Amino acid sequence: MRNDKKLKRKVRRSYIVSTISITLVLFLMGTVGYMLSAALTTAHTLRSSITLSAELDNSVSAEQRAEIEQQIAAFEGVVEIQYADKDSKIEDAEFRRMFATEIESILEDNPLRNSFEVAIGTRDRAATDALVDKLSAIEGVVYVAYPASTIEQLHSTISKITIILAAFGGALLIISLILLNNTIRLAIFSRRYLINTLKLVGATKGYIMRPFLATAAKQGLIAGLLASLLFVGSLAALSGAMPEIVATAELIKIGIVIGGMIALGLVISLLFTTFAVGKFVNMKSNKIYLY
Repeated sequence: MRNDKKLKRKVRRSYIVSTISITLVLFLMGTVGYMLSAALTTAHTLRSSITLSAELDNSVSAEQRAEIEQQIAAFEGVVEIQYADKDSKIEDAEFRRMFATEIESILEDNPLRNSFEVAIGTRDRAATDALVDKLSAIEGVVYVAYPASTIEQLHSTISKITIILAAFGGALLIISLILLNNTIRLAIFSRRYLINTLKLVGATKGYIMRPFLATAAKQGLIAGLLASLLFVGSLAALSGAMPEIVATAELIKIGIVIGGMIALGLVISLLFTTFAVGKFVNMKSNKIYLY
């Protein structure tokens, strides 16, 4: 009787430990996956938000300006064009903040130029340089402002972050699967004598595995739900400092991560339980007692 209670406590303890292990692994994998997705989204947004400023000669007429806009719109890689007149530029609060005094007291005339702000979607440095050359060659365009060093640094930084997150996520996945496999095998190991007893009375492999798989499915579902709660709780805690992390556009992504954690919890539990139980079912009875 005492041995039965001891065995039940041992089985319950191993079940709880394996459930917690799966929960933590799913939480870490979901978090890393969300961070990687956010990094890729940010990279795409930053790359598509690069803007070139094509400054126009002051003598350009309205008709010429319309022709220049049509030429720019026809270039490959151009996403959006906005016209900015020099009067609106000099009235910009950010621009005026750079000066300690009113510009009018220093300069009588507005020194700025009318320009087209050209948003580009190209990611290739060579293609961007080629586009700058085309803009500079347009009659009426005096100068093209091009933050080359900033763009180069941006591309390099984004690539490094993406590679680091992908490598970290891959390493975490491999290590987690190995640890979970061992944890679930230890949990099944404590019930190896029950498996052997069922074999001796003539139970089929499917009959023996059925209750273990049902328990594994429930365990995976619970672990997935717990990991989802941890994930949502973490996002809620961070939403105060970073409101954009739970913006409407991110809700679909968060839902996908939660669904992935629950599905992965079920798959991991069922798969590793099948392997672990199958090993003891196929093992000879005399070897189980020596294992």
